[in-house]
Amino acid sequence: MSGAPVATPPDRAGEAAGNPIFEARNVSLRFGGVRALTEVSFHINKGELFSIIGPNGAGKTSMVNCISGRYRPTEGRVFFKGKDITDMTPNHRASLGIGRTFQNLALFGHMTVLDNIMVGRHHLLKNNFLTGALYWFTGARQEELAHRREVEEIIDFLEIQHVRKATAGTLSYGLRKRVELARAVALKPDLILLDEPMAGMNLEEKEDMARYIVDLNEEWGMTVVMIEHDMGVVMDISHRVMVLDFGRKIAEGSPEEVLADPRVRTAYLGEEDETDDVQQEVA
Repeated sequence: MSGAPVATPPDRAGEAAGNPIFEARNVSLRFGGVRALTEVSFHINKGELFSIIGPNGAGKTSMVNCISGRYRPTEGRVFFKGKDITDMTPNHRASLGIGRTFQNLALFGHMTVLDNIMVGRHHLLKNNFLTGALYWFTGARQEELAHRREVEEIIDFLEIQHVRKATAGTLSYGLRKRVELARAVALKPDLILLDEPMAGMNLEEKEDMARYIVDLNEEWGMTVVMIEHDMGVVMDISHRVMVLDFGRKIAEGSPEEVLADPRVRTAYLGEEDETDDVQQEVA
């Protein structure tokens, strides 16, 4: 298993202990007779970089969809900043400060990079259709300029200035992944959900993406929930890790604790000698 070496972040999880920004209580999700999740409970502290790992089909994306509102749990409740959001729509949750990227790219391929990122700020727009029609005589123009300044800051941060006017559908896969992250960041979320942000990337692209994610957490103050298969990256940058297997939580704790758990070795990492190799690689 390859890993992208990055600087290990400080232990902000300890600082944030006892201050959960999100909590899932006994969440179960069924599709007909298929159980995607079964009584999963956990919390995410404000300021954490929290990773969800597990084999294919373990329920990772289903869990993220329950957080974002794309799925509603069949049983159990989810809370954001102490508020029960179980019955809220994805749009309502976005307005509260939950943003996300998708495992499969969801950009508007015919639009420019700049316009794609601006779409991410639509929840923050205060002017409506009527006031926007009076563009020069209301605050609409000033609002658009303010939003463009915010977007340009994100473009600079993610180092995509050179493609800001390019059509999104013409970009390389790695750049499109970066643009999708930019669109999620444009919402200015307190909690950002990243579904396999490094899937399909080469080592250099993974290193860059890992650095951006750590900076979003440390410098921009965003709480991060990440699904990622690259164990080197997960163990390098995560404060805490939760492991799912067949829709059930089988482990949760620091990267070191999770990596040493025999249930994780069996469900996710395979044979013990492979686990030892991964431990040496992470070290």
